[in-house]
Amino acid sequence: MKTGIFIVDDHYMVIEGIHSLLQNEKNIEWLGHATNAASCLAFLKHNQPGIILMDVNLPDMNGTELCKVVKELYPAVLVLGLSTFNQQAVIRNMVDNGASGYLLKNASKNEILEAITTVLRGDRYLSFEAAVSLKNTSPDIPLITRREKEILQLIAEGLTNNEIAEKLFISIPTVNTHRKSLLEKFDVKNTALLIGKAIRLGFVQNEK
Repeated sequence: MKTGIFIVDDHYMVIEGIHSLLQNEKNIEWLGHATNAASCLAFLKHNQPGIILMDVNLPDMNGTELCKVVKELYPAVLVLGLSTFNQQAVIRNMVDNGASGYLLKNASKNEILEAITTVLRGDRYLSFEAAVSLKNTSPDIPLITRREKEILQLIAEGLTNNEIAEKLFISIPTVNTHRKSLLEKFDVKNTALLIGKAIRLGFVQNEK
C-alpha cells in the first residue's frame, strides 16, 4: 500500500527537490503541495495524506501552529517538520504540537525515506542535528518560539499590549496569551521579573 505524501513549503525549489527525490519510490504517492497554511487546510478538507512534510516558516502561519491545528483536526495524519535550522525551541515546539519528526532541508534521499519509514511504524524521527540540538538543551533556559521572542523584546522596550498587537499585526488577546506563556516559561510572576530574567539569560538586549 502506498503512502500519500504532501508537502507544505513556500519555496518551489524545496518542493521540486523533494518531489524529484521521491517520485520514483514504489511505496510513495505524491499528492501535491501547498505554499501556505490556508492552502494546506483547504486541501485537507478533501484529502488526508499519510504524511505531511511541513516547513516551520510559512507566510501566513507559523509551522508549529499549523502542525497543532492539523493534528487536532486530522489526528491520523503524520507531520514531519522541515527547516533550514536546527533551533531548539522550534524543534521542541513542533514535537510538542504533534509532529512525529523533524528533518533539515539538506537531508538526503535516504534520510527522508528513513524518516518516513520510522514515523509510519509509530516511532519519532529526528535528524542527527536536531537530536543533538535537543540533547544540548539546558533545563535552566526556557524554550520560546520566534513569535514569543519578538514579543519579549517589545515588552522589554516598554511597549503596551495594544502597541505590540498593532506592530505585529496580531490581536490583543493573542498578545495576552503569549505574555502569560512567557511568564510561565520563565517562571516569574510579573513583567519586571520577566524582563530582568530575560536580560540575564541573553534573550533581549538591555536597551531602552
